[in-house]
Amino acid sequence: MLESALHRFDVRSGLGRTLRLLSVGKAASHLAVAFDRLCPGAVTGGLAIGTHRAGATPPTVSWLESSHPVPDARSVDAGGRAMAIARTLAPGSRLLVLLSGGASSLLALPAAGITLEDKQAATRQLLGAGAGIHELNAVRKHLSAVKGGQLAAAAAGPVLALAISDVVGDDLSVIGSGPTVADPSTFADALDVVGRFGGAEAFPPAVVARLRAGARGELDETPKPGDARLERSVTRIIGTRADAAAGAAEEARSLGYRTIVIDEPVVGPARDAGPGFVERALRLAGPGDEPACVIATGETTVRVTGRGRGGRNQEVALSAARTLAALPVASALLSGGTDGVDGPTDAAGAMADAMTLARAERAGLRSPEAYLDDNDAYGFFGALGDLVITGPTDTNVGDIQILLVAPRGRSAC
Repeated sequence: MLESALHRFDVRSGLGRTLRLLSVGKAASHLAVAFDRLCPGAVTGGLAIGTHRAGATPPTVSWLESSHPVPDARSVDAGGRAMAIARTLAPGSRLLVLLSGGASSLLALPAAGITLEDKQAATRQLLGAGAGIHELNAVRKHLSAVKGGQLAAAAAGPVLALAISDVVGDDLSVIGSGPTVADPSTFADALDVVGRFGGAEAFPPAVVARLRAGARGELDETPKPGDARLERSVTRIIGTRADAAAGAAEEARSLGYRTIVIDEPVVGPARDAGPGFVERALRLAGPGDEPACVIATGETTVRVTGRGRGGRNQEVALSAARTLAALPVASALLSGGTDGVDGPTDAAGAMADAMTLARAERAGLRSPEAYLDDNDAYGFFGALGDLVITGPTDTNVGDIQILLVAPRGRSAC
């Protein structure tokens, strides 16, 4: 992926005399190592910032472990050090930024008047209320001194950013909260998000005060399209959810499945997405003599109202259990996060099929709806042994849903 991007965007020819590297996200260490292998000796210094290190980073690159999905003091330290690198670029040097999933939380620098605790509380409120990534990042950018193009605006030299997209629609201003691109969102947009996901009383007073002041025009906005400070910054996407779907489709074909890929993303509340995906996938699969594999990708949301454990992919699978039980043909569903992490659990997602409901009843479990209401899909699938646990994959391009459909009268697997 990175190697093809270096050729496609002719990165090597424009590296300059010196190159500083900033690799941020779940794939930070992998990308830093890969770049050093592909361009040996090019990096004169820099940082790799992620949730955990997978092997040794290049000797010229310092490793920083940070926090996801809620920032902590390490995130603030990382944000400050990243800005220092950008501001102190030597004449003739260039900053290469490698972005991957999770960068928004891993790289944090609160704006004036905002504390880390303010940002943590705002992030938790938005996540728990089911805000989507576009809404979450609109607020994040307006509480930050590094997001929304501010990293590139502060850079003393040219910036090239290569991003692995974990965002439906691949909006560069949303991936990693867009530290190297212009921000089309405004303080007024962020204030509207606050109003829709809990209201002013649910957020720290300093957060609401800053957003209101910005909406009144009393604070400088984030860099907008046309801002001269971003003229030397170029950002390109090098990987998306389409790559995950293509890889899954290739593997399914090799196993003998007739394969269909749905381009339209699976989005919206997780507890609604499961039945909708199954019904659409079954229509697309149609009748056939060979087993079918229908693949979709996207990112759903969860509104936390209960006390259980789970994640959006586990809720997608659980919400589909009743639909799967009623189908006239044997089918099996998997929904999982491509990063191997689903919510605050050790599972990537879960599996469900036509027998899930019957097995749950024999095990004495409550109805799927009761577990969904308590946000406890982890408890449901854990009791059945149907959690998908892969461990972290160290990158993220969103979620993937796979429905296997058997020819009528046969097993799906």
